[in-house]
Amino acid sequence: MSYIEHKAAAPSTVRVQIITVSDTRTLETDKSGMLISEMLGKNNHKVIERVVIKDDQETIKNTVKNGVDNKEIDAILLNGGTGISKRDVTYEVIESMLEKELTGFGELFRMLSFTEDIGSPAMLSRAIGGVLEDTAIFALPGSSGAVKLGMSRLILPELPHVVREINK
Repeated sequence: MSYIEHKAAAPSTVRVQIITVSDTRTLETDKSGMLISEMLGKNNHKVIERVVIKDDQETIKNTVKNGVDNKEIDAILLNGGTGISKRDVTYEVIESMLEKELTGFGELFRMLSFTEDIGSPAMLSRAIGGVLEDTAIFALPGSSGAVKLGMSRLILPELPHVVREINK
């Protein structure tokens, strides 16, 4: 089956959990989580849950695991906690949980960030994606610019295709 046939056979709607990792944001002040939700809605996808959690390893792990265990969720999109400060632990948690890492996601995100957005600070990004059980997981930086770039150029064009591949 060709790539085009794969995409044509992908689901038209993906059910998503949005997790914002932040010690300072709330649901009301979470611009990046709201942006993800809006972009998903404009592309016919359904947000099952949107939460803001603290940048804490156990909290991130438990929230992701609950999403994976929920059969109404096809994909989990995280934002925040992917930097290099001591509090940023999203990358370590997600990397330790993934059964299959999509290394190209982080590579392409950093390349796009470098060439289209922020230049050399892109090397500080630790965006990561992959699969846990039957769930696609993508973690982006928490800035609205990073979310817009990652969603528009990488996640939205391939999310249905990724879900199809996981479930075939």
